[in-house]
Amino acid sequence: MSFPKSFYRWRPHPWHGLSIGPNAPEVVNGYIEITPFDWMKYEVDKETGYLKIDRPQRASSQPPSLYGFIPRTYCGGQIAALAGTRRGDGDPLDLCVFSERPIQRNEILVSARVLGGLRMIDRDEADDKIIAVLDNDPFFEGVDDLEKLPELQVERLRHYFATYKLMPGKDSPISIDLVYGREKAFEVIRAAVADYAEEFGEG
Repeated sequence: MSFPKSFYRWRPHPWHGLSIGPNAPEVVNGYIEITPFDWMKYEVDKETGYLKIDRPQRASSQPPSLYGFIPRTYCGGQIAALAGTRRGDGDPLDLCVFSERPIQRNEILVSARVLGGLRMIDRDEADDKIIAVLDNDPFFEGVDDLEKLPELQVERLRHYFATYKLMPGKDSPISIDLVYGREKAFEVIRAAVADYAEEFGEG
């Protein structure tokens, strides 16, 4: 990949200025916003591309994996059609990445091997979570589908996302109605890439 010399004078926006990766959808680039050690919810500021504090984590549980997004994806009409909702959540496609060794830094790039995903609905908006492992992690060598990942890790993800917006005395706005494998995850990623091209005019 080559860029004009002027490209290197400025930091690229992690959503729009980075590549999804040459081997997508099987292996994707991921930009990590939150680690399993974070008590704060960080997210990329859509205007500047810098990481900002969204809010403290509301529940006592912490994210069980690295958490971020896949560059140049967007949850719009095609993602909504796959989920049967009114619309996508208007954000890049979320990515959860497991690593055997603890990674304590956020605002990093990872190469992630896609295994599957969770179909999450938040107030009738599609908000899928793609599940992956660190591609060059020897611990996960040969793990190429969600069924090869320990079931407990998937359940921890489901529990975290089902409860992370839960407020005392109120019903959760979250539902997770489907856990899917790699082929469905590939379909979701392709839909998010198409939504990005439709929304921003490029793939």
